[in-house]
Amino acid sequence: MVTVIHPGNPAIKGDDVINAPSDGHVSPLDTFLDLVRNMFPENIIQATFERMQTNYKSVRQPIISKNGTFEIKKQRNIEMTKGMNILGIIVFCTGFGIVISQLGERARIVVDFFIILDAVIMRWVVTLMWFAPFGITCLICGNLLELQDLSAIATVLALYVFTVCTGLILHTIITVPLLYFFITRENPLLIFRGMIQAVVTAFGTASGGATLPMSMQCLEDHCGVDRRISRFVLPLGSTINMDGNALYEAVAVIFIAQINNVQLSLAEVLTVSITATIASIGLGSVPAGLVSILLILNTVGLPVRDVSMLFTVDWLLDRIRTAVNVLGDAYAASVVQHILQAKLNKADARHDYKTEIKEEIELLKSAATSRRPSLTLSQESKEMLFNHFATAANSRIGSRRPSSANIHLSWRNNLEKTPYTPLPNVENV
Repeated sequence: MVTVIHPGNPAIKGDDVINAPSDGHVSPLDTFLDLVRNMFPENIIQATFERMQTNYKSVRQPIISKNGTFEIKKQRNIEMTKGMNILGIIVFCTGFGIVISQLGERARIVVDFFIILDAVIMRWVVTLMWFAPFGITCLICGNLLELQDLSAIATVLALYVFTVCTGLILHTIITVPLLYFFITRENPLLIFRGMIQAVVTAFGTASGGATLPMSMQCLEDHCGVDRRISRFVLPLGSTINMDGNALYEAVAVIFIAQINNVQLSLAEVLTVSITATIASIGLGSVPAGLVSILLILNTVGLPVRDVSMLFTVDWLLDRIRTAVNVLGDAYAASVVQHILQAKLNKADARHDYKTEIKEEIELLKSAATSRRPSLTLSQESKEMLFNHFATAANSRIGSRRPSSANIHLSWRNNLEKTPYTPLPNVENV
């Protein structure tokens, strides 16, 4: 869609960009290899301010002839350039976390250190976010002052929003439902109808994490997905299944390339798509799509200063792509339910723990919705308390408290007739 509609018009940045050469003299294969090299940095400290990039230098080589002419050839060099290697940091942190999880209690002090460090950074970020409106306003104003025609940039951004929305709509109503139908042979409209409330919540909050409880409720109550599937797939999907973000980031990068009069080849477009998919996996369930765009721009060698232009319309596109992410998680959970349905039925037939879990859930629901106290006193305890308070009133000793040694408390609506016995074979469970 972004290559057909072509929303990026280089005329908004003046004649210098229009007359600039459109090719960057960078091979798509070298761009993809730079992506692989940056995934495994040699030094994690160095990756915070430098990254690998393939550069080409023109070298004059003499040609063996009588007139002594020279031939200009391009020499490929892999050098370290300025810029944060975000992808390498993500890969390193992922591997580091997997190794820590395998060490168990021996790595508890390291885990506690990073938990405290995360709390400190989040407190710092919350403080800095108070300056975000002022900083974003300065970025937008600085970018607008460099433009010659504000009406032209408004037209370009409107066409950019139309392109992103069109791509997300095609993905939502054609791609994902067809995949769901081919795998499950079921009607995809039932999932869409059951998840309408969660989709509206995602559009209003612009956060997949905040929509997670509503998504679980809609998927379990309206779509009939087992809670063992939804409680595992949805939290995982809200972190790594960012299909809306991946599509949006690819369109944004190609849009910035079109503004700078850089024509991307088919191989470079595929490189952008793969990089956008990898970058979307590392995102959390918070509005942070513009951060990963910087990673993709650095990968393909495009200027990162034009990202501030996207802030003006990102508030709307962020809500739309979050709704697409939530709906994609619901389809994925339904597919997992369809694949594992036979195993779930076999497990339910072999063990009776599912019935006990349902009884506990009903007990918790009744305790949460009822206005009566969750704890009641037995009849003997009531008589003991009544006699004690009557004696205390007659003797005018109000400060004594009843002894709780013989007072028995019991849960109301106790559903268990017999004590719980463990299952014979734990491995099967």
